[in-house]
Amino acid sequence: MSKFTILLLCLVTLFLCTKSFSGQNDGVPSIESPLLIKRDQRTPLVATEFGEISAVQIGGGYHIQFITLEPNAFLLPLLLHSDMVLFVHTGSGILNWVDDEKERTLELRRGDVFRLRSSTVFYVHSNLERDQVPEKLKIHAIFDVGECLHDPCLGPYSNVRDLSLGFDAKTLRSAFAVPEVLLGKVRDADRPPLITNALPRNRTQGLEEEETWQTRLVKLFVRAEDVADHLAMKPVVNKKKKKKSKAFNVFDADPDFENANGRSIVVDKKDMHALKGSSFGVYLVNLTKGSMMGPHWNPRACEISIVLQGEGFIRVVNHPSSQGKSNNESESERFMVKEGDVFVVPQFHPMTQMSFVNGSFMFMGFSTSSKKNHPQFLLGQTSVLQVMDRETLATSFNMRNETIERLLGAQKDGVMLECVACAEVELDRLMREIEEKKRREEEEIERRRKEEEEARKREEERKREEEAAKRQEEERRRREEEETERRRKEEEEARKREEERKREEEESKKREEERRKREEEEEEARKREEAREREEEEAKRQEEERKRREKEEEEARKREQEREKEEEMAKRQEEERQRKEREEAERKKREEEEEEAKEREQEREKEEEMAKRREEERQREEREEAERKRREEQEMKKREEEARKREEERKSEEEAARRAEEERKRQEEEEEEKRKPPQPQLPSKG
Repeated sequence: MSKFTILLLCLVTLFLCTKSFSGQNDGVPSIESPLLIKRDQRTPLVATEFGEISAVQIGGGYHIQFITLEPNAFLLPLLLHSDMVLFVHTGSGILNWVDDEKERTLELRRGDVFRLRSSTVFYVHSNLERDQVPEKLKIHAIFDVGECLHDPCLGPYSNVRDLSLGFDAKTLRSAFAVPEVLLGKVRDADRPPLITNALPRNRTQGLEEEETWQTRLVKLFVRAEDVADHLAMKPVVNKKKKKKSKAFNVFDADPDFENANGRSIVVDKKDMHALKGSSFGVYLVNLTKGSMMGPHWNPRACEISIVLQGEGFIRVVNHPSSQGKSNNESESERFMVKEGDVFVVPQFHPMTQMSFVNGSFMFMGFSTSSKKNHPQFLLGQTSVLQVMDRETLATSFNMRNETIERLLGAQKDGVMLECVACAEVELDRLMREIEEKKRREEEEIERRRKEEEEARKREEERKREEEAAKRQEEERRRREEEETERRRKEEEEARKREEERKREEEESKKREEERRKREEEEEEARKREEAREREEEEAKRQEEERKRREKEEEEARKREQEREKEEEMAKRQEEERQRKEREEAERKKREEEEEEAKEREQEREKEEEMAKRREEERQREEREEAERKRREEQEMKKREEEARKREEERKSEEEAARRAEEERKRQEEEEEEKRKPPQPQLPSKG
């Protein structure tokens, strides 16, 4: 991306800020910005009645902690894993640390900036007696933790007590040269919280050396309530053995810039020797009511800011090239900040900060470089646009030279500007855009809901159509099955009638043959008149035999009729049972199938009528057959033929009796097999 494109983007930002951003819409804003961390989004680390610590993580390498100590609270000794740059927001206290094997001390007060190097052991004690109304000691600290190379990550510091007591008892006794009883008390004591209440300060300085090391050991590792059991008073630190250090106070120093719209100060390694070799610088900005920090960007560092007082509105312009858009379509991050919020501005990103008309806006922060940052402002005499050739600028902005001259000459100030109600206008627009976005989201949700409802209705309609088609298909199959059954029955009836016709023809043929035979027999009977008496006797016997057969036939006919009646009754019962089952199974479909039930009833009546007719036809044929047999038996006189017939009948009866006997024996064997108890199963081996 060329320098001219950046300048064009920054100039557009200038117009948006100075003209209250009227008539523009740089994109859809969001309450949740990737550059903003609200106060309630901090991660709590320590929370006791004497203080608390919370933290935020910036990217993969910067870690900020917010340390709050109640009056007369004590932050236990810690070992730093990385450099720490701190800023005192409120309150006062004492910072103690070990540097080059010497214990050093620093009196902390509001506005102090200081740095502790990696591997330093330090602890903090908040004041109680200094102020009539003691304030909480609030410290904002940043750590350059870098990329974590361990699992788990060590974090920015470790508790000295945990590091020391990690050794075994023998090692600790040898190292500290203390009695075993005291060391046992130290190891068995409960782990104290990281922030606890400080010990009393009334102490004499005439203590022996043994008492001094014992008290220090107890102070580091034993709970505060256990100290009272061991020593009645806290030892006074020997002031002669401590080297005092000096912090840089942003409220005591002269500001780098100040006018009616606010003041700002930047602390780097030239202002504070302790920052030499550090990765951080510190800055403080205080905007008065209705003011604005002029549009600018940082060429060397990122800014990590913390709101100390009041409320403000922040705009950060994203680079167009990062989103593949033209400079007129670039999106800006816009958000409102309150006390305790953290916001980040990346390097080379143009930005501006605005205060509201109802109060001032003060924030401090850490820049990711201790060198002089030289922010690039777009306005005023020191603007980067002022030193560029006017012809080049006119070509870059596609404007006339006179327009560029008027644009750059209108504003003399460039750092802090008056911008009454700019923040309010921006906030109002942001809220309207948020409401509009929310409305569009709700409309989208409603549209999706309606589409889902319509899709659900279409799916239900499709299912109903499929169900109706399924019912129609089932009805069609049922009708086809009934039609097939009806045709099968008709074919069966036709086949039976054809068989009956063939039997009748066969019987007629037999009768004709028998008639011819009878004529021959009559002729033969006349020739054998002499044997008439014997034949009459034989005829008498045959008559008796005939009567017996008639009686048997009559009984057989009655049994056949009874069987047929039983079969007809069983058939009707089966049909009735099937009809009831169909009615029960299709109870919910009764209205649709009433017409079909009537058709089935008519079909059944027709079938019964046909069965009745067939039964009458069969009875008529049986009567005719009986009459025929009677006439034949009266005419039958030939003994040999009658004997032959009797022999055939006897054989048939014997065959039927034999079959009945075989069936009876088979049934008895099956019953006997069923009555046999089940054979016990032998247990399997292994």
